[in-house]
Amino acid sequence: MKAIIVEDEPLAMEELLYIIQKHSQLDVVETFEDGLDAFKYLQTQQVDVVFLDINVPSIDGMLLARNIHQFAVKPRVVFTTAHKDFAAEAFEIEAFDYILKPFNEQRIKGVLSKLEALSAPAPASPATEPTPAAPKAPTSSSNPKVNLTKGERIFVTDVSAIYYVAADEKLTHVYTKDDEFVLNMTISEFIDKLPEEQFFRSHRSYCINLNKVQEIIPWYNSTYLVKLFDVDTQIPVSRSRIKAFRELMQL
Repeated sequence: MKAIIVEDEPLAMEELLYIIQKHSQLDVVETFEDGLDAFKYLQTQQVDVVFLDINVPSIDGMLLARNIHQFAVKPRVVFTTAHKDFAAEAFEIEAFDYILKPFNEQRIKGVLSKLEALSAPAPASPATEPTPAAPKAPTSSSNPKVNLTKGERIFVTDVSAIYYVAADEKLTHVYTKDDEFVLNMTISEFIDKLPEEQFFRSHRSYCINLNKVQEIIPWYNSTYLVKLFDVDTQIPVSRSRIKAFRELMQL
């Protein structure tokens, strides 16, 4: 299941991401601090769940939820807010749940379990023979490339040459060993072009090439900084991504 979070408090955002990562298989594909930015995203992208604070800039969470309620295919809305007064209004527009701050991990865990139960496939009938899976088609290329632009020039670049990617609001900075490229797209849009087995989104603002990792440095709150070959920048691993990072790196 794909999810987004709309939350303008960085600490609350980080905590919610951590709990979702720890207790579910939900894929948080994007986060937003602004209600209007989230609405624009949802007009072109389909997700299954929206974790939504009420007090966010541009358009508040309740107005955003009312707009979502008009969609032909509606994501489930889980309010995450410090305001008790909007609960009745939330359920009028068929909100899936209403979680109050400060967050209670067990409370959120229960909501996540309910969400995942709804997406679980129905068990097959005992009398039905399972359909054999179709063989996977071979990949078209073992050496994928991306287009990186600088000025009016376009550089066709092996993804293996990319060391890391950094978000800068709605722009994305792509770093190779000797160069930097600035692309007019979000980091999520660019990461979709990269092979998942090679690149890891260590933080909402960073994605690293796992083949370039030289050193893993313990940091505060049991997190890490990652040092890559050939570049000086140290990339953080956020608390919400620690579990996945440890599994990948066998820590």
